Amino acid sequence: MTYAVTLPDLGPLDAWRNAARIAISHRITPDLIDWSGGGGLFAASPLPDQQGPHQAKVPAAFFDMAKSAIWHKSPDRAALLYQALWRIDRRDGDPLSSADPLGRRLQLLAKNVRRDIHKMHAFVRFRELPGDSARRRFAAWFEPEHHTLEPGVPFFAKRFADMDWMIATPDLTAYFEGGQLRFGPAAARPDLPDDASESLWATYFANIFNPARIKLDAMRSEMPKKYWKNLPETALIPAMLKDAEARVQRMRAAGSTPARPGAAAVSTRYRAAMPQAVDLPDSLDQAREAALQCRRCTLCEKATQTVWGTGAPDAALMIVGEQPGDREDLEGKPFVGPAGQVLQQAMAAAGVDPAATWLTNAVKHFKFTARGKRRMHQSPDRAEIDHCRWWLGLELGFVQPKLTVALGATAAYALTGNAAPMADRQGRIEQGLHNGPVLVTWHPSYILRLTDAAAQATARADLTAALYEAARRAT
Repeated sequence: MTYAVTLPDLGPLDAWRNAARIAISHRITPDLIDWSGGGGLFAASPLPDQQGPHQAKVPAAFFDMAKSAIWHKSPDRAALLYQALWRIDRRDGDPLSSADPLGRRLQLLAKNVRRDIHKMHAFVRFRELPGDSARRRFAAWFEPEHHTLEPGVPFFAKRFADMDWMIATPDLTAYFEGGQLRFGPAAARPDLPDDASESLWATYFANIFNPARIKLDAMRSEMPKKYWKNLPETALIPAMLKDAEARVQRMRAAGSTPARPGAAAVSTRYRAAMPQAVDLPDSLDQAREAALQCRRCTLCEKATQTVWGTGAPDAALMIVGEQPGDREDLEGKPFVGPAGQVLQQAMAAAGVDPAATWLTNAVKHFKFTARGKRRMHQSPDRAEIDHCRWWLGLELGFVQPKLTVALGATAAYALTGNAAPMADRQGRIEQGLHNGPVLVTWHPSYILRLTDAAAQATARADLTAALYEAARRAT
């Protein structure tokens, strides 16, 4: 038996998910489903009405891909997604990987859709419609490459919530009226009136044009010519390109002008007024202010800010981690991210009062590598730890704890100079470089990375026991 599924023009994502959920629950193979609606030579039946006995478990990454790929104009995008779902359920390879032919094709579909949505956000041009209603009315015409009006239009609803507008496309029309978004069938290109603001925009566009930096291939890549007919500024581009070389020559002829007399003195006073790092701070607060201007290594160049320690300035117990994470870098406080939550739980279980403890990190700046929009943690190297040990020494000198806890290998090395493996040191007390005892234990982030539940429970117990012993010795 073959089955036919017809996806609607509006809401195809939800329709596909519902159909795929029913099909996979009945273990219907991909070759038995016609996602084009069953318009072939042989009769096809609709899918069953009820869920079947099988429950498929699908990773979130698959739905992230499906949320983009389903809007592609490719007629087989629904069938390809179901093939991937079928293989994931059967654990047949990795159909989400770029190394897999199916995964590579789906990734390309999703990428093209995301790019098309970006182009819509960049190149839709509204024109105001005449009328005397309380809310101003606007309309626009756009020709996307894919079915991207529905997933792309919430951007406009949020940005232009105080006006009524319409975006018409060859496939669908979006209406935003009185704060409510709705969709209608495709509409012909509306006869839009002239907009006085377009001349102002064209003047601005012409004046920011830099002929010395023009790269035609890059410009056409970011502003494809298919969109030019709907953009008011593109009518100026041919004339600007024609005059580009002459404008570059005029810019070169103008040259640079020498600084006016006295500019050097003004610059010197300006630099002198900037905060300067203090070589030998006299207090913990002064050390913190100096650390905010730290340039001892290159980590400060990407990080948002220096993350200094917090807690009781006369604490008997100091807890030292590795470095700030993404949340800590943004908020400027140590241990506020997922690893910090594990630490707080262990401290509570061990009876350690956070208000009577000094919490800090061996390295004061977040080290990461960018991966798309995410910032992925990178461990600091020996040189970076050594550069930052000066700040850690100041904290130890001003706080003067009775005992210091080293969370993980980075903190243990910074406090003791010993780079031995953690497995042989967990729970032991070593002599610190600053003439104080150091108790070495697991870092909370190590516990979070453990995939085995039993191993994670053991590591949590080790951390709690170490903090309990540290609190006992510090009293």
